[in-house]
Amino acid sequence: MEEVKLMKGNEAIAHAAIRAGIDGYFGYPITPQSEVLETLEAEMPWRTTGMVVLQAESEVAAINMVYGGAAAGKAVMTSSSSPGISLKQEGISYIAAAELPALIVNVMRGGPGLGTIQPSQADYFQATKGGGHGDYHLIVLSPASVQEMADFVVEGIDLSFKYRTPVMILADGVVGQMMEKVVLPPFRPRRTDEQVREQCPWAAMGKGDRKHRNIVTSLELDPAPMEVNNERLQATYKRIAENEARCKEFYTDDAEYLIVAFGSIARISLKAIEEMREMGIKVGLLRPVTLWPFPTKEIERLSKQVKGILTVELNAGQMIEDVKLAAECKIPVHHFGRMGGIVPNPGEITHAFLSAFPEAKQN
Repeated sequence: MEEVKLMKGNEAIAHAAIRAGIDGYFGYPITPQSEVLETLEAEMPWRTTGMVVLQAESEVAAINMVYGGAAAGKAVMTSSSSPGISLKQEGISYIAAAELPALIVNVMRGGPGLGTIQPSQADYFQATKGGGHGDYHLIVLSPASVQEMADFVVEGIDLSFKYRTPVMILADGVVGQMMEKVVLPPFRPRRTDEQVREQCPWAAMGKGDRKHRNIVTSLELDPAPMEVNNERLQATYKRIAENEARCKEFYTDDAEYLIVAFGSIARISLKAIEEMREMGIKVGLLRPVTLWPFPTKEIERLSKQVKGILTVELNAGQMIEDVKLAAECKIPVHHFGRMGGIVPNPGEITHAFLSAFPEAKQN
């Protein structure tokens, strides 16, 4: 029988990490995601599963601990919020270049700068375009519920090992702080050292003679081998783009207009859509579940059906660039967003939609 619990999104992340067989969590407190570390410390999984939980001296230290754990073939993760993720970017780039699995959680707050502790979605560019230096991508999962916060921990760590690449759960502060019912994943046993060696033959385990010892690094001084490394990465990203783009659709079968939104604002947009449908306006919703790879093909398909698209985001307009590319500029694409931690209500979204497409009400 499933055990249903009531908890915050951040707490669900922590409980799911314990159950998913994560070997180590390395983090640093920052609002609005501090409950991840606090919950792990309260649960003390080192006594039950052997999971390491460590509050590092800084975000930079935390991501480099993740780098070291990942290099040893361990299932490791970190979490932070927007300014803290900025501090981790160099390490994230190193992990991506070294082709290592790792899970990174970003519970977004308003910015730029120190900004506000209120919710935001303004880290979309940072997450989906790499964030750090060099040609690399992260797989980016966007939860819209506490249940998905838990589910994406399991899915994220599995994807990171499948493709040997970092995965980011990009949640906004609303999802991190709100409380909902959640069914936590079943417990997975942590892998033995022998299983790690079998499953991760590339890992640096600190054993073997000098000639056969694995060296994990992102450094390559010769440009020719470095280009080969980059080509290998790009081939991996192509496979990810072909196989892992995910989205959810609502009311799109007969939609004449489309709203595209992710995270918590997608739920608010869905309420606005239901109200507009009562007015006779046929609007559908597409919610990207993966922000990278972006569900380009699905939006391209719907763009041939609808008369216009509105993106709704808690930022100044970032995802709209990917939506416009997917729609190939064949129909109008507008943006509505709030910034600074302000979350719009369904009525504001309806007003923004009718301002963008006044002909929809006339029809």
